Formats: sequence, structure tokens, C-alpha cells
Amino acid sequence: MENMQIQKIEKEEVVNQKLISTETEKGAEALKTRLKSALRLGNEFKGKTLIVFMTDEGPKSIETTIWSLTENFIQIKHGVAIPINSIISVDY
Repeated sequence: MENMQIQKIEKEEVVNQKLISTETEKGAEALKTRLKSALRLGNEFKGKTLIVFMTDEGPKSIETTIWSLTENFIQIKHGVAIPINSIISVDY
């Protein structure tokens, strides 16, 4: 992953991507903790989060507000859902 180029896209383009699993459980709880913090940041402070996720074309990133969080998905603007198992990192 260190040598892969991460392409930044607009959040509206997520629906055009084929999201795939990162195939790792390593750090899953830490990721969920960060997602919960990012959700609070978005809902209470309107803060944006940098989300890196895996697609069939390689890693992509968006900067957005997380609107909701379930066991398996995050939801961003316009009801777009991103599977948690495709998320590589969350930064705020």
C-alpha cells in the first residue's frame, strides 16, 4: 500500500466506483472508533473527514462529512453508503 498512489475524487463520484474489501480485520476496532469520532465531528461541529477506501482501480480518497454509521456502512451526503470493510483509513 505504501507505493500505491491514492487518487482524490469528489464525494459525488463515489457512486461511480466499485468498492472492494480491504480483506483485513487488522485494526477493525480502531477504525470503528475513528469512524465514531468522525461521525461526532460531522454531526456536532460540521467538520469534514478524509476517508481513504479501496476500489477495483486502487485506493481513492474523499473529504466529506459522515452523516451516519451502522455496523457495516458509513453514510455520506445524498444517502451514499460506503462499506466499512472497504475503508483503509480515516483522518480528521
